Amino acid sequence: MSATHFTVADFDEKVLKSEKPAVIDFYADWCGPCQMAAPIIDKLADEFEEKVLIGKLNVDENQEIAQRYGVMSIPTMIIFKNGKEIDRRIGFPGEAGLRNMVEELA
Repeated sequence: MSATHFTVADFDEKVLKSEKPAVIDFYADWCGPCQMAAPIIDKLADEFEEKVLIGKLNVDENQEIAQRYGVMSIPTMIIFKNGKEIDRRIGFPGEAGLRNMVEELA
């Protein structure tokens, strides 16, 4: 399995209404750091599947959501809890940085 890909159609329902905290990677296919982060995000999605929702949102295909959250640089990781943004990190913090973000929520 890998990280769930969200779209405008399901973002509110699946992310904002999630019982679990969510870490969403706002990315684009052409972004080098996003490509480096992708396998790590997939790995963490599997590892923390029971406790944290980890997913991705393609900003080129879902501009409405990216604009709603003011995502100007990618990758941007936004953490949602109870339907609200509680934190964000801009750039790829490496595997240890991503793991720390997720572990704080688990």
